[in-house]
Amino acid sequence: MVSFSSTHNRHIPVMLMETIDNLKIKDNGIYIDGTLGLGGHSEAILQKIDKGLLIGIDRDKDSISFAKKRLLPNENFKFFNDSYKNLKSILKELKLESVDGILLDLGLSSFQLEDNKRGFSHKFQSSLDMRFDKNSTNNTAEKIVHQNDLKELTKIFKEYGEERHAYKIAKKIKDLNDKVDVLAITSVVDQVTPFKYRLKTYSRIFQALRIATNDELNHLKFFLDNFIDLLSPQGRIVVISYHSIEDRIVKHKFKDLKHKKKINLIYKKPLIPSEEEVGLNKRARSAKMRVGEKIG
Repeated sequence: MVSFSSTHNRHIPVMLMETIDNLKIKDNGIYIDGTLGLGGHSEAILQKIDKGLLIGIDRDKDSISFAKKRLLPNENFKFFNDSYKNLKSILKELKLESVDGILLDLGLSSFQLEDNKRGFSHKFQSSLDMRFDKNSTNNTAEKIVHQNDLKELTKIFKEYGEERHAYKIAKKIKDLNDKVDVLAITSVVDQVTPFKYRLKTYSRIFQALRIATNDELNHLKFFLDNFIDLLSPQGRIVVISYHSIEDRIVKHKFKDLKHKKKINLIYKKPLIPSEEEVGLNKRARSAKMRVGEKIG
């Protein structure tokens, strides 16, 4: 398990300045950080609100623990170990009808990637867990591999990872007929993929398994279908995504809401990190930010 101090020192919130600028933060506003992580974005939001409230949400209890150390005590901050898709029930619990801004940063946090016991990264030999909520009864990534037949596992790799060798990799994994862990997955990729392409293939396969394990795309779709009723007029939504699957979902939903005259799109094309930021933080290189403002 990685320590808070070591992870905190390396944690750099992606597109932080662009996030704060585009949320148009009011000192008495109510804001949601739906993917709290280590609290980097939340820390900056809290510096902008005086009489307002920030609500941090994360499915990962370890994230909540890290963020609490970073952000508490703070009277303007409440946290929930939950999914952002349940925002309506969270607001109901707080007796709130709407908020002034919502942030989703859909990337993995650095401490998740660096935890050598959870299977998020191909760099550490471990079991294939990959659950955001370690206490949930949801399937682990290993169970996803075993419970899906060859056709379904191929579909997971193709749709969630956009992997061109999805069938070959799925076939070799299913042929193992044994316990599947990080080393087993990377060994299969090594057999199928030329050396110079392996790192990207590792990333795509691990991404696909993580998305399937946590049902990430359905959480995102459910949220996007419902958030507009929870946003105050002129309220802003900022979504940072890291791969084309998520970005397409956000793009199409925002366009649909624009067509229905429910939001204005602040930018025609997504914002991307500056070259300087990417140089300082490699994790930012694939980030895309989309911003909408509720009409009314």
